Amino acid sequence: MNWIVSSPFVYPALESAHIVGIGLLLGSLVVFELRVWGLGRALEPAALAKLALPVTLAGFVLAASTGLVMFAAQAEEMLSNRIFVVKMLLVLAAGSNALWLHLRAGLAARDRLARVQTALSLGLWLGVIICGRWIAYR
Repeated sequence: MNWIVSSPFVYPALESAHIVGIGLLLGSLVVFELRVWGLGRALEPAALAKLALPVTLAGFVLAASTGLVMFAAQAEEMLSNRIFVVKMLLVLAAGSNALWLHLRAGLAARDRLARVQTALSLGLWLGVIICGRWIAYR
């Protein structure tokens, strides 16, 4: 996997695709979360979810797959980086929170807990992004 890191094009292309995935993931989440928080009341939550959630999942798949390849190229270095470990724990927490929200039908409820969970989601994903940027400097 050394060729990934040593190539002048492959690793930067992976990083670029990773950032596009993050943008899709976070952008679509923010739009949906704004609706859960009460903005855009003219938009039916179920219809918005039908549009936003596939974009969120596509963004996650793109970010996760490119991240996995970048990790494989530098696994030992990444595992010894505390910021990387924190990032992975935040991804796990964000995924668990999303699963909990969906299993309890929080999208339909739009209750106080759903608002708390969506705020938590946003905070966790912002933490993932911040940790991702710090990895290079640790």
